[in-house]
Amino acid sequence: MCRLILAVVFVFFAGNSMAAGPLKHEAQDWSWNGIFGTYDRAQLQRGLQVYKEVCSGCHALKYVAFRNLVDLGYSKQGIRAFAKTFDVKNAEPNEEGETFTRPGRVTDYFPSPFPNEQAARASNNGAYPPNLSLMVEARPHGADYLYALLTGYKDPPKGMKISEGMNYNSAYPGHQIAMSAPLDEGAVEYTDGTKATVRQMATDVTAFLAWTAEPNLEERKSMGLKVMLFLFAFLVILIAMKRRTWADVH
Repeated sequence: MCRLILAVVFVFFAGNSMAAGPLKHEAQDWSWNGIFGTYDRAQLQRGLQVYKEVCSGCHALKYVAFRNLVDLGYSKQGIRAFAKTFDVKNAEPNEEGETFTRPGRVTDYFPSPFPNEQAARASNNGAYPPNLSLMVEARPHGADYLYALLTGYKDPPKGMKISEGMNYNSAYPGHQIAMSAPLDEGAVEYTDGTKATVRQMATDVTAFLAWTAEPNLEERKSMGLKVMLFLFAFLVILIAMKRRTWADVH
């Protein structure tokens, strides 16, 4: 159901893009925006579910380890159980010198759904499904773009001719994209009972991919605030020392 959810980022139709010009996408109210913004853990967990059930058949998260999911609010036991739902190729051969697959461990990284690039292309009409770990960082305002792309499948405007095998997408340069809509209403059954609309799933999986791209965002913001508070306090001390030092002169 999810065929190349973001391979389109790398498939660029130059002629159509030049004609359409740069596209602007509506800014969404993401929870992590702003100085005090943080990730919504419930949203990240829903996004992980969308990735697992819809996207993982084509796309890898090769820079994300299962143990990293503790940041999403999962327990170690829950992560251990989740990792076991993936088949991972063992790095070391067995005693007979043969490689084998085994259930995932918390120390493993999300495995690729294909053994190599050639197999991936063969299964996707020659296109290579990209790794999604850093996908939100691949474009300016990447979260807004990704959300717009996932929700941009519509009927083409009257009079617009769509090439054979292409689909209309309002967010894609040139508006013609080979990938069909990856999200359908009710594609997943959220464990928290949230209604799985296309917009909800697009929002959740985008948030999850924003976290995979910047898992340390909250730590960086916290450190930045501490540094600013320190500099402010230091400035106050310097001003007080200056006034005391020059008090007799004035």
